[in-house]
Formats: sequence, structure tokens, C-alpha cells
Amino acid sequence: MNTLLQNQRAARVRPAEYTPAVLRIEDGSCTQATLEMYSLTGGLLSLEKPLDRGAHARVLFLTQTGPVLGMAEMLRPLSWKEQPFRFLTMHEEDERKLRAATQPAAEIAVESAP
Repeated sequence: MNTLLQNQRAARVRPAEYTPAVLRIEDGSCTQATLEMYSLTGGLLSLEKPLDRGAHARVLFLTQTGPVLGMAEMLRPLSWKEQPFRFLTMHEEDERKLRAATQPAAEIAVESAP
């Protein structure tokens, strides 16, 4: 498993269509969410009820390059339904798929930079 570096601001991707996500929380329970945005370092979920800040969960979602599974820490909710998360670790194959899925967004950001 790789520990992800989070020193730079990563390119963010908004899924073009509805993207469900499944969270396996550290207590063994599961919850469903909708992925609103993702990057190499984390993302934003729409949840029925936010999880506790600092809770750890395995987050699984689909990208155009395949499914991505990573261990994440839930951050402070932005609203009653929106909660950001940051990836803590993920397997190399999942990281490769996530990099490929965010690559077009990173290229656009570099091209539009002054």
C-alpha cells in the first residue's frame, strides 16, 4: 500500500454523471453516498448524514478508468449533506487508476495557467 503525498493541490474532477460511492466505516458498518468531486488526494461526498470528523472509512467509487478503493479520513462537513475526505492510503493499482482518471483535468489546468 502506498501512502499518498499531499503537498501540492491536486487537479479536481467532477464526474460527468451520477457516481455512487460506498463507504465501509471502521466500525464495520456501510453507508452509501454520491461522489461530487475527486482528486488524487481526496474528494467530496454527498451523504444522507455526515460521518464524524476524523472517522476512517474505505471509500469505493467508479471512474472512467475503473473502480478505485482507498482508505480515507472524513473531514469537517461543509453542510448537512456534503462532506470532504482525504485519502490516507491505497494500493498501487488503485492509485494508478486514480492518476489516469485525473490526468485530463491536470493537463487542462496546466494549459490554462498564466
